[in-house]
Parts: sequence; structure tokens; C-alpha cells
Amino acid sequence: QVQLVESGGGLVQAGGSLRLSCAASGSIFSVDAMGWYRQAPGKERELVAAITSGGSINYADSVKGRFTISRDSAKNTVFLQMNSLKPEDTYVYYCYAARPYRVYWGQGTQVTVSS
Repeated sequence: QVQLVESGGGLVQAGGSLRLSCAASGSIFSVDAMGWYRQAPGKERELVAAITSGGSINYADSVKGRFTISRDSAKNTVFLQMNSLKPEDTYVYYCYAARPYRVYWGQGTQVTVSS
């Protein structure tokens, strides 16, 4: 099992910044990738950013140049720095950790960007 605890969501004005954190614990030795999805009510989750155990990084086109994913391997924590936030970035953001044949999810954190 892998446990994920997220923090850092909140309310911010358009153009502002937020930093999300996701701390992993448990059986993290075989985690291949970690990252963030986001989801609006009634919609499917969409990938925001991901980082693999080898350091490869992937971003959704909508956040490229504004969001940065990083990790602190010593603390088993992944971060999502979100700059130049827009109202359309308003979602619940979910951290995930992927192991072979299994994906674990955090509880979700609300990000609201006001215009």
C-alpha cells in the first residue's frame, strides 16, 4: 500500500501562485511515477503533470510554462508549483503514485482561482 497526503490548495486571485505538496509513505520502493491529475464535477480526471522515477517529466499542454513539477526524493514528496493561475485552473487536484498494476490516489485538494 501507498499512502498519499496532499496539502497546499486554496483560493487565489487570477495571476497568483500556489504550491501543492504530496507526501508519500508505505510501499514506495516500486513507485514508477508520481504526479497530479485534476477533476471538475461531472468530468473525467485529466493529467496535469507527472514525473517518473527516472526523472522524466510530462505536462498537459494547458499548463506548460506555468506549472512546474518537482520532487524531494529524500522526503518522498512531490510538488506542483502553479504560477500565473487562471480561473480555468479551478479544479480538485489529486496526487497519484503509480506502481506496476496499481495506482494510488490522494484525497484531493481544492484549487479555486477567482477572476
